Amino acid sequence: MNTIKRIDPRRPFTITADGLRRITLGAIGVAGALDFTAASGAHREQPKPRRTTAAPSHTMLVAAHADRGALDEHARQTLAAAALVADASTEVVLLVFGEFTGDAAALGADKLIELPMFDRRKFAPVDELNALAACVAAYAPVHVFLPDNATGDGDLGRRYAAAANASVATHVVEIDASHVAAYVHANTALASRALPEVVLLAANAVDPKLPFVGAGERVVWRFDGESASAKGTVRDLGIEEMDAAQLALEEADFIVSAGNGVSDVPAFERLAATLGAAIGASRVAVDDGKFTRDKQIGATGKTVEASVYIAFGISGAVQHLQGIKDCRHVIAVNLDASAPIAKRANLTVIADAQETIAALNDAAAAARSARGTGAALLNSKAVAEGALA
Repeated sequence: MNTIKRIDPRRPFTITADGLRRITLGAIGVAGALDFTAASGAHREQPKPRRTTAAPSHTMLVAAHADRGALDEHARQTLAAAALVADASTEVVLLVFGEFTGDAAALGADKLIELPMFDRRKFAPVDELNALAACVAAYAPVHVFLPDNATGDGDLGRRYAAAANASVATHVVEIDASHVAAYVHANTALASRALPEVVLLAANAVDPKLPFVGAGERVVWRFDGESASAKGTVRDLGIEEMDAAQLALEEADFIVSAGNGVSDVPAFERLAATLGAAIGASRVAVDDGKFTRDKQIGATGKTVEASVYIAFGISGAVQHLQGIKDCRHVIAVNLDASAPIAKRANLTVIADAQETIAALNDAAAAARSARGTGAALLNSKAVAEGALA
């Protein structure tokens, strides 16, 4: 008998501090869950309580890669999912591949294990699998959570499930302490099952804002990656550098984008080449014929996830803001301090976009003259991130 329940595929399922829509954590199927509804109206600046202070008898493990010392939004959502479904006797252990400088407690972790020898620029699937397996052996978690992404975590979760012969659920869009669910049949139906040993969570299934904090204890845990590498069958050939202009916007980590306030397109393109950034544009700039349609960013164009996104002369219509919602740092250059994009930006420069582009090109030319052509390329993405830190 087919027990798959049909639903509206456009209807999202989101877990929040109050639980799933229609399913409230602490009220249905969550033994020992803490009730924070009384504190939901508290002032945001008030200290958050610890999720649990009880002696742990169980463990949930969350594994994810760090990006320049931080977890991305998808990884934070996965950690929040584990913290939300954990009961008072379960501790949440975060295993980070790469250097991590964030606040693990604020993200909901009770313990933090950092493996700085791994990062997303290094392809070492065998070593990472061995490290995850060793951590599982040490902590014996009842469940292992990973983000189901295409940047290493999804592949690692599948490799581990296959190697450990563990039950696994992928592309999970709905979760609580008793079950997970995922879309099937071309996203027209929802399949549900009991919480498996390995959970690969889809993006945006969980609200990462938590009403509590974890213990945040940093654990010194050593993993001998060298011996595993010697026996591995995968060889890392390194990263192949390419012209940022040839990179798909969806894959670009640094983007400069032009709007109606950019009149000198060649000067803007020179700046993008100097900074080593991919080029994007608003719908208005594309409609005016300044850029091709494949450069358009927004609801009717591309959705991007850049670490740094600089918008020159873009007011920030709702459709454009939807296309940059997953960008890590947004810098806006605009004459209008009340433009919608200023509310989204981490840093807003109140200036004429064209004059700012010209000044940056002059600064780049001066840097080339001062340092020589060998050091002409400015590490502008690092400078931008430093200004926002």
